[in-house]
Amino acid sequence: MSNTDMRSLHTLPVEFVYRILDNLSLSNIVCSLLNVCTKLNGIVKTYHRNETFTRLSITMKHITDTGAQYVATVLRNNTTLIELDLQQNRIGDAGAQSLAEAILQNKTLTELNLHYNRIGTPGAQYLAEALRHNETLTELYFAHNSIGDVGAQYIADALQDNKTLTRLILGRNQIGDAGAQYLADALRHNKALIDLSLGDDPIGDAGAQCLADALRHNKTLTKFSFDSDQIGATGAQYLADALQDNKTLTKLSVGGKQIGAVGAKYFADALQNNETLKLFYLQDSNIGYTGAQYLADALRHNKTLWTVLISRMNNISSSLLEKLKQQDSRFT
Repeated sequence: MSNTDMRSLHTLPVEFVYRILDNLSLSNIVCSLLNVCTKLNGIVKTYHRNETFTRLSITMKHITDTGAQYVATVLRNNTTLIELDLQQNRIGDAGAQSLAEAILQNKTLTELNLHYNRIGTPGAQYLAEALRHNETLTELYFAHNSIGDVGAQYIADALQDNKTLTRLILGRNQIGDAGAQYLADALRHNKALIDLSLGDDPIGDAGAQCLADALRHNKTLTKFSFDSDQIGATGAQYLADALQDNKTLTKLSVGGKQIGAVGAKYFADALQNNETLKLFYLQDSNIGYTGAQYLADALRHNKTLWTVLISRMNNISSSLLEKLKQQDSRFT
């Protein structure tokens, strides 16, 4: 904004500035006008839309940590915002710190999306500290960052204290077996989380075993998504065995190119006795004709499943898939 523009704004009555703001999107107001100067800050903070909007979406703007500071200012002052979407903005660890400090004070936000923001271990630590104390946030979308095992530990430790977060999306965060163990420990104690997603992380059979053991004891999780090309038939066996004991999961999504037909049989055996699962997705797992037949045999005994999704990247021909659908319409 030029000096001439600023002088013009300074001389305009507040009501006229409000009319200018009426023609700007909320994201433009936040990114372009907030923190420009003290006077404009005061006008923006008292602007009626800033006080009443419930959703703010600023995506793919590359606002970096500086823009995140502006958004944090909004979070501290706004008492109506419930959804904040900041996907693909490169806010980094410094931006995560600004938001975390604001979340500690905010009492209304329920949904926060931080996908694709180059947040590492330090940023995860800041957000984890906010999760320990925040009592309103219910959904955190945090995939495609780089928090690693240590960052996963920070998040997992916070989950043991948090009583409100119900959905956590963590895929593609460079989380390995150690990080999976930390999250598994959290699942043994957390009583609020109902939806957890881990995808495309280097978690192997050992990590799958930790998560499966936690699923045996967890009584609140209803949706679990987990795919990794590091897990094979052994990891699939751990997860399938957990289905024998778990009585709360209604959706299970698993994927891993090494699972194969043997892994599919473990799941098929478990599905014959499970009476709570409604949706079962097994994709990118190379189960082939043999694995598909194992699942088809299981469906003859299972009467509670609604959908079995096996259509993607499983070495199953379209003709076989159509045949399976004819035998049982729950296949897709």
